[in-house]
Amino acid sequence: MSEWRRQLGGRFSGSAGEVAWGTLGEPGRDPVVLLHGTPFSSFVWRAVARSLARDHQVFVWDMPGYGMSGKAEGQDVSLRAQGRVFAELLDHWGLREPVVVAHDFGGAVSLRAHLLHGVPYRALALVDPVALAPWGSPFFRLVREHASVFEQLPGGLHEALVREYIGSTGGPGLHPGVLERLVRPWVGDPGQGAFYRQIAQADQRWTDEIQGRYGEIDVPVLICWGADDAWIPVARGRELAALIPHARWEPIAGAGHLVQEDAPAELTAALGSFLRDVIR
Repeated sequence: MSEWRRQLGGRFSGSAGEVAWGTLGEPGRDPVVLLHGTPFSSFVWRAVARSLARDHQVFVWDMPGYGMSGKAEGQDVSLRAQGRVFAELLDHWGLREPVVVAHDFGGAVSLRAHLLHGVPYRALALVDPVALAPWGSPFFRLVREHASVFEQLPGGLHEALVREYIGSTGGPGLHPGVLERLVRPWVGDPGQGAFYRQIAQADQRWTDEIQGRYGEIDVPVLICWGADDAWIPVARGRELAALIPHARWEPIAGAGHLVQEDAPAELTAALGSFLRDVIR
């Protein structure tokens, strides 16, 4: 994690707080932007980012309220806010038509930026995205409805809850060291409050607002999905692929929701093939 911390040396003051960001690869090469989901950070992209950086300039960032980015009481970390911040960040970077690769909530963020804020993409790859209603596990809904109560949990109980939750993504299971690194940002102050804040603000209306517009997407789209995803069933991926014109469907066997951790080589291969087709 400390090595990845050094990778995110850039800072941007967005409308929802400070954003930590970084780049890999040679400047000036075709840009690829990676978006993480919840409750994760750009750390989950580290292996894929380093592989893609051999041929592309790869941009990574932690959303406000996540990872190394700013966390504050009362902060707006909703999908609505993140979509706006992503549009601001792309403008800050001077990227006009990047290839965007987005996982989980990052998928909804990228879709909102494209469909509502008019951000143009060269192509879009979605990895187990939050995109179709209904979403949110029973645990997720319970925490959302009682976030103020969960915020008051003793630190040890909170840490155990977060560890169990992140470890339930399906697939072969996370390496203990990786699981520890994914849990650590949410422990203590301000992490514990930030963890429940992002769940409390996870409102389905922000995907309802765009779900009916997926047929308008006219850039090349790849949809990758962990076949053993325990958070969002693979059937949702097939449903989403049918709604987006000419979307390429790529299930990844043996992977759960965190495909980047479960099958980084297979995911990188799928993304690499897609990038070669759309960047000529």
